[in-house]
Amino acid sequence: MINETHCPVGRWLRRKEARPAELIDAALDLFVERGYAATKMEDIAKRAGVTKGTAYLYFCNKEELFKAVIREALLPRVERGEALLEEFQGTAWAAFETLVREWWTTMADPRLSGIPKLMCSECGNFPELARYYKAQIIDRTLKLMLAVLERGMASGEFRRLDADYAVRVLAGPLVKAMIWKHSFGLYEPEPTDYDRFLAVYFDLIRAALAPHSQDLLSQGTLLKGAPQ
Repeated sequence: MINETHCPVGRWLRRKEARPAELIDAALDLFVERGYAATKMEDIAKRAGVTKGTAYLYFCNKEELFKAVIREALLPRVERGEALLEEFQGTAWAAFETLVREWWTTMADPRLSGIPKLMCSECGNFPELARYYKAQIIDRTLKLMLAVLERGMASGEFRRLDADYAVRVLAGPLVKAMIWKHSFGLYEPEPTDYDRFLAVYFDLIRAALAPHSQDLLSQGTLLKGAPQ
């Protein structure tokens, strides 16, 4: 038989343990909706259903709460990619496509896909947050892409190219798609079909990485277009 006198305590303990996650969830909502600068700790506390004082018991300031959002919302996706690549046994192209599709699932969450736009708009005013995001998310993601490119070039599956800069080119359209979704994409008469976007992206990138594309480049075919 349940001791009724202990029930309120149990509920209180569960509530206390859940509060950091509730604050992080509320912060993610508000940072994407309003931006980092315009969001106050008291707004986050209110959205999470606690007092501002309670919020400060778990996070000493808004910067620490933002870092917690990155750690909880995005970093696990990067870590999954790192683990996946470490164990991946297929071709370099299959590894690349798998990593991009894993990362692309972020697009399904309107809050997570809003973070790149948030960082682009706020990084100039909050350099410490920008450095943290770059180190934890951007640099590690580009390192994964670089490892795949180097694997493909070593095996002959991909042509030789400046991999350090190629990864920036590869990541650019994907980041652009997320920023577009939360900016000009809001005003498109017809919403962008992101499945089609990804299909075209893979088609173009695979052709550009193929070993025979080096011959086409040397002949000027890729730059000038096929002869009429």
